[in-house]
Amino acid sequence: MTPLILILGISTVLLAGLVAVFFVFAPPAPRVARDRRSAPGVEHVSALTRITDRTVGALDSVASRRKSRFFGQEELELAGVQSEPSGFLVLVTSAAAVLALVGALLGLANGSSVVLALLFAALTPVLAKVVLVMRTAKRRAKFAEQIDDMVQMIAGGLRAGHGLSRSITAVATESDSPMREELARVVNETRLGRPLSDSLLTTAARMRSPDFEWIAQAIAINQETGGNLAEVLDQVGKTIRDRNEIRRQVSALSAEGRLSAIILVALPIAVFLLLMATRPSYMSVLFETVLGLISLVIAVLLLIVGMIWISFTVKVKF
Repeated sequence: MTPLILILGISTVLLAGLVAVFFVFAPPAPRVARDRRSAPGVEHVSALTRITDRTVGALDSVASRRKSRFFGQEELELAGVQSEPSGFLVLVTSAAAVLALVGALLGLANGSSVVLALLFAALTPVLAKVVLVMRTAKRRAKFAEQIDDMVQMIAGGLRAGHGLSRSITAVATESDSPMREELARVVNETRLGRPLSDSLLTTAARMRSPDFEWIAQAIAINQETGGNLAEVLDQVGKTIRDRNEIRRQVSALSAEGRLSAIILVALPIAVFLLLMATRPSYMSVLFETVLGLISLVIAVLLLIVGMIWISFTVKVKF
């Protein structure tokens, strides 16, 4: 352990002790609440809030001139992130600054502070993109699990004498997320004059759900030809339940392969980070020599190719 790392560790422990003393063992005297100190109707806005609002406004004005964004509104909505693209970009930028500082501190021991700071800062938006993709996939999977209950609720509302629009509105009110948000979007679009079948097909394309597309097609055909829609939805719901049962069986049988893929991908990354923290001098050759940098780039490319290969291997389509 180098003396610099030891000093940083001791400083961190002392700082934590000071925080514990002044904020836990010796808390400040109770103060009057802010709403009692402010005049009625006056909203207190802190300096940090004003700076954040100006930053977000500036980013919105710049991003409005561009047709494409790295973090778009639709992408955030699909991931279930309740934030504007500019606000999310501010969060990613702040995280990149913090990770750059962490990389600089880790590289103090072997003189690679600049390289690690730039690497950590460049990887932050990539990690944010990966997190959004994972949240979107999880949200779509949960949406697919809710389709069976949604079909039964719509069919029950039709049997009770309600209209199709009224049944969908009731399901949108009583369902959980993400079905609630997607059906609320359908209800709002139909109130603005868009045909119900088009809104349902658009939702099926957004969520990449063939089961929901069947429901949309069944409703569109019923609106053109007529008939007992409740019975049609019952048959579609039975087919969806059978498909979900097969999907769960396939997921259980392929769980071992997915776990092996996660371990194989995470193991070299974990070993690299462990060696960087425990033996920085051993890993410094990767950053100080041209051959080391080339080897590092090749290793990252091979890891990405291996991740894509394994993902296609463990993904079973039926």
